[in-house]
Amino acid sequence: MKPLRALISVADKKDIERLSRELHKADIEIYATPGTADILRKKKIPIHDIAEITEFSELMEGRVKTLHTNIYGGILARRDRDAIEMKKRGVKLLDLIICNFYSLDRVKKNRMEGYDGVDIGGPAMVRAAAKNWRDVAVITNPSQYDLIIDKIKQGDIDRETRKKLAIQAFSYTAWYDAMILEYSENTLFPQRFIVPYEKVEDLRYGENPHQRAAVYKKYIGESDQPSILDAIQLQGKKISYNNILDSDVAIKTSSEFDEPTAVIIKHATPSGIASASNISQAWADAYATDIYSPFGGIVALNQEIPEKLAHEMAKIFWEVIIAPSFSKGAQEIFAQKKNLRLLQLKNQYKKNNKTGLEVKSINGGLLVQEKDLSMIASQGWRVVTDKIPSEQDFHSMVFGMKCVKHVKSNALVFVKGTRTVAIGGGQTSRVDASWIAVHKGKENIAGSILASDAFFPFRDAIDIAAEAGVTAIVQPGGSIRDEEVIKAANEQDMAMVFSGERHFYH
Repeated sequence: MKPLRALISVADKKDIERLSRELHKADIEIYATPGTADILRKKKIPIHDIAEITEFSELMEGRVKTLHTNIYGGILARRDRDAIEMKKRGVKLLDLIICNFYSLDRVKKNRMEGYDGVDIGGPAMVRAAAKNWRDVAVITNPSQYDLIIDKIKQGDIDRETRKKLAIQAFSYTAWYDAMILEYSENTLFPQRFIVPYEKVEDLRYGENPHQRAAVYKKYIGESDQPSILDAIQLQGKKISYNNILDSDVAIKTSSEFDEPTAVIIKHATPSGIASASNISQAWADAYATDIYSPFGGIVALNQEIPEKLAHEMAKIFWEVIIAPSFSKGAQEIFAQKKNLRLLQLKNQYKKNNKTGLEVKSINGGLLVQEKDLSMIASQGWRVVTDKIPSEQDFHSMVFGMKCVKHVKSNALVFVKGTRTVAIGGGQTSRVDASWIAVHKGKENIAGSILASDAFFPFRDAIDIAAEAGVTAIVQPGGSIRDEEVIKAANEQDMAMVFSGERHFYH
């Protein structure tokens, strides 16, 4: 099917002059809406006004331009059944529709302007053309222009191409409607969960080489939370599916802290976290938590990495290093490791307490919940033991709860000051998580404070912690055996505080 007549109505006018010239060279008659027509005429491209089809000028300052029977008859007419009727009625058949919609800036103003920024005519034309894809080709993005130019030069826009373009057109109108909802919806959990995402890129593979994968970004401009998708990759191999998962955890965890902080992630769970007076000390303390697990891991720091620190970090094999900036000397050192991915993420640690949603896939559906954006502070916490924690203990407890929030449940974190000395998580029982952490932390556990993401159902984990030298515990409380657990803490001369807030991370 070689197009004989095209209709152009585009808000994004990128490359429209080039496409129009090619259409004209191919003897395709071009009709355009007023704004597009004016631009093309200035470029000396022969253009017909859309009013020649509708036989009236636009109404209400352009509010109505294309909503007309002659337009939709020309688009929807089936060439094998309706051509005679259209000719009898004087309706021009339209073979090629080039259309994209008002910019998102107009959509963002919907709430203030009562939806005046919403495009009506454009989506209606695109849907009509997509419906009649057997006879009409629909172009919705400048990225498709080269394909159409090549097909026209070959003398035909084939059936398979038209079908693919129609599918992309339906995707475009669905995405546009989702954008309108995104900027308008006040309901936390709407009846229909429709969210606009755009593909960033295809990935080499998923969690395993036999799984195909891609990464998508929620299209709302700047992310409302720090995001790995906002990072600039300075060097290294293409980032992988697993790298993205681990980096996301690293960013979420490090975003809890204002002080110079380092977070080391392996298999989507922290192996070491520390805050200090300077970023080099924070790094050293985080790494000291577990010197074996970081191999092949991810590290995120919330301050610039200086050259001296880069020299130390370069002694270890990392998959990804994330920081807001890298000194010139640091970049030169890391450049020697060609495969190492350096990610620069500015505004990485901005605080945003707005409610957000997180989505998890299940067979046949989705689970949707609010993000755990709770700001952890000791106000309202309750001391339940005879022994009273010191002010420094409370400071460490807050740090510990910020850490344990990002460890897979059942989660336990042992801290001294503002650094972890042992981490246990991802086990089927809390006592097993405690035993693993104590086994890995060894003598470093003595004198530490234990933070738990959920209550202790039995006293066994308390006894293990006490034997290892833990001096105080912070946990949510709420178990039917709280009294038994408190009694165990008192017997061990340990302080215990109930935070009243659980932080499961499955």
